[in-house]
Amino acid sequence: MTNQSKPLNKILRGLLQNSTRYSVMALFCGALLMSCSSGDSENNATESQEQSGLAHQQEQAPVEDDGKGIGPVSSIELSADIDDALAAEGKTIFEGKCSACHQLTDQKIVGPGLLGVTEKRKPEWIMNMVINPEEMTKKDPTAKKLLAEHLTQMTNQNINEKDARAILEFLRLNDLQAQGK
Repeated sequence: MTNQSKPLNKILRGLLQNSTRYSVMALFCGALLMSCSSGDSENNATESQEQSGLAHQQEQAPVEDDGKGIGPVSSIELSADIDDALAAEGKTIFEGKCSACHQLTDQKIVGPGLLGVTEKRKPEWIMNMVINPEEMTKKDPTAKKLLAEHLTQMTNQNINEKDARAILEFLRLNDLQAQGK
């Protein structure tokens, strides 16, 4: 070996010895921490899971299904005639906020196709689903089934009651036109 490589060898040996010392110290500290922890942590974790499970079950208490859904709309009166101006407003809102996920046919894109929705669901349910989709899919039996079927949570588009009513009128018009009326 040359004279120049001897100091390098000393430095490398010193580094290896230091890194070995640090590794041994780290293992010792880890073992010490593990031995000092109480054995009850598994029991506490199990109790915590059971308690959170109970809380989850309490949240999921059965909701009486009146077909109107969960949300601010509990009753609405619809006339037999379609309000064309309101339906036109609803069409504009639908095209801007709903059409990326829903078709006006029975074809599914992301969410279900909406053809016939006004015949299958009460108007209050439709409006509550539009206004309050997260709570509906957590608590409403029909919305839960739809979520399970389509596997995608409907996005909350921050639609107010007035706009939801316009969308409902547009969906009513769509269903009437599909029937040829």
